[in-house]
Amino acid sequence: QVQLVESGGGLVQPGGSLRLSCTASGAIFRMYTMGWYRQAPGKQREEVATITSGGSTNYADSVKGRFTISRDNAKNTVYLQMNSLKPADTAHYYCKADFRRSWWGQGTQVTVSS
Repeated sequence: QVQLVESGGGLVQPGGSLRLSCTASGAIFRMYTMGWYRQAPGKQREEVATITSGGSTNYADSVKGRFTISRDNAKNTVYLQMNSLKPADTAHYYCKADFRRSWWGQGTQVTVSS
């Protein structure tokens, strides 16, 4: 069983930045593929960014050049640095871990508004 705890969400003005963190339980975090997903009201959950155990990253077109996913295996933590935030980025952000099966966190709310 893997438990994921997200933090770092909040209210930010357009153009601002936030850094989300997701800390996972488990002794083999380094082997997980980690990802950030988001879901806005009335919309389907969508993939934002992923990072493999080897450090390869992938981003949704809508966030390329603005968001950066990274991981610190010593801290069992994955990060999502979000810059140049837009109102369209407003959503509940979820962390996901994949290793033979998937685990999800409870999520953290990001609201971009003036």
